[in-house]
Amino acid sequence: MSRHKRPRRSLVIGATAAVTALAGGLLVVLPGAASAAPSGYADDFNGDGYHDLATGAPGAVANGKAKTGAVVVNYGSKSGVSAARHKITSQSSSGVPGASETNDRFGTELAHGDLNRDGYGDLVVGTPLEDVGSDKDGGSVTILWGSASGLSGGTTISDPNKSGHDRFGQSLAVGDFTGDGKADLAVGSTGKDVWIFKGGFTKSAGAAGKLRLDTAIRSGGYPEGAVQLTAGDFDDDGTDDLVVGTFTGAFVYLGAAGGPSALQTRASTENASALAAGDFDHDGHDDLAVGDDSTGGQVAKGGSVTVYYGGAAGVDTTRTGVFSQATAGVPGADEYGDSFGDALAAGDANGDGYADLAVAAPSEAFGSDSISDAAGNVWVLRGGASGLTGTGAQSFNQGTPGVPDSNEFFDLFGEALHFADHNKDGRADLSVGNGGENSDDGSVTVLRGASGGVSLTGVTTFTGPATGITRSGYDPMFGDTFSGS
Repeated sequence: MSRHKRPRRSLVIGATAAVTALAGGLLVVLPGAASAAPSGYADDFNGDGYHDLATGAPGAVANGKAKTGAVVVNYGSKSGVSAARHKITSQSSSGVPGASETNDRFGTELAHGDLNRDGYGDLVVGTPLEDVGSDKDGGSVTILWGSASGLSGGTTISDPNKSGHDRFGQSLAVGDFTGDGKADLAVGSTGKDVWIFKGGFTKSAGAAGKLRLDTAIRSGGYPEGAVQLTAGDFDDDGTDDLVVGTFTGAFVYLGAAGGPSALQTRASTENASALAAGDFDHDGHDDLAVGDDSTGGQVAKGGSVTVYYGGAAGVDTTRTGVFSQATAGVPGADEYGDSFGDALAAGDANGDGYADLAVAAPSEAFGSDSISDAAGNVWVLRGGASGLTGTGAQSFNQGTPGVPDSNEFFDLFGEALHFADHNKDGRADLSVGNGGENSDDGSVTVLRGASGGVSLTGVTTFTGPATGITRSGYDPMFGDTFSGS
C-alpha cells in the first residue's frame, strides 16, 4: 500500500532475457513467462510469486523528450532483485495512454495493488506536472496493468475536478477503503478534495465509481493540498483507513462502506513530510508514523518522526513515540538541516512478526568537508511488544563498510525507501533510492533482511544506466521514488 510522499524536487521545480528498443529510446529487458499461477501479491507484476520493485525516474528521456519520465520494474527472484531482470515503461511504451512530452515527469508518484482482481499486481503512476489540454500542470494518473509478461498497456483515470485544483496525482494510495474486499485508489492534488476511485476496475472502463472526500486541509501555504497519502487499518475493523498528509499535519479518515468521510483525528499539526503504516507492536492494529523533516526546532533540530499507535477507535494520539537523532540508541547527532523523517518505510526486516521502521535523512552531511553535504543516511528502528524503539537502531550510509560507493555531495541517499521480501525468505529487504547519485543519474541500493535485521551481506546496487535509463544530457533521477515507499 502506498503511503505517499513529500513534494519532490521534480514537483518544485537469472533467466535469459531479450533486449528490445522502445520508441522512446529506452531499453526493456523482458523476463521469461511466469512459471507459476499469479501469486496475488499486490506488487507481483508478472505473477511469478515474488514481490517486485517499481522505481521512478521522473527526469528520464523518452521519445527524445527531456524529463518526460519513466518507471523501472526490477523483478524479484530467489536471489532478490537485480539490474538484470527489469522492464522500463514510459508514455512512449505500447498501449500506455498519453504521449512523452517535455517536463511531464511520468513516475513522480507510484502506488500498487491488484485493481482488476486478476491475480497480478498493477502499478499506478502519477504524473502531476503533465499538461492536460490547456490546463497547465493539471496532472494525470495512469494504471499500468500486470500480466504474465509484466506491466503491459494502461488506462487513464480522469480527473473529476479539473477546474478545482492542479497536480492531480501528486499523491496516491491503494487500499480497501469501502470494506467490500476490492482495492480502491485514492488520489490527491493541490486541492482539499481527495478522490476515491472504487474497486472493480476494468482495463476498458477504469474504476467502478468514484467518491469525493472533502478534507480538512487548510488553504494557502506551501506545498498545497494532499502532499502525502497512505492506507492502514488502524482500528482493525477489516476496512482500510486513509491518512492525508499536508504541510500542516496528518489527518486520519476512517474507512466505511460509503468510503472515508469521518475525520477520526488530526494526528500531527506539523509538516507531514512522509507517512508510513505498520503494526510495530503486533497487536493487530496498524500504527501510523509521521515524519517531520523541517528545521524548526519543534521537536528536534534536524527533523523527527512521531509514531501514533492504533487502537479500537483508530489512531490514538495519547499513545505516541517520538524519534530523532537525539533519541537514545539512534546513532548520529541532531543537527539543523539533516531532514530526518523525510522518507519512511515500514516492514519486518528480521521476520519476528513486528514491523520495523526505516527512516531517512537525505540531507545528512558527514565530516567538515562540504563535499559530503546532503550525502544522506538511513536508520532502521526496531519494532517490539512495546512498540518502536531507538534501542538497537541500525544506521547506514554510503560510507558504511559493506555499502557500495561513497558519501558524495547531493547523493541524497534515502530520498526514497521501500520494504518488501523480494527473495521469499520471510524477511523484508530494504531498498534505498538516491536520485542524486552521479549528478542525478540516480541509483538504488538493496539491503537484505536477515535474522539480525537489515544485513550488509549480499548488498545490491544498480544505477539508472544499468537498467537502461540514460542521461542523454538531462537528470533522470532514478530512485527518486518507489511504489509503496
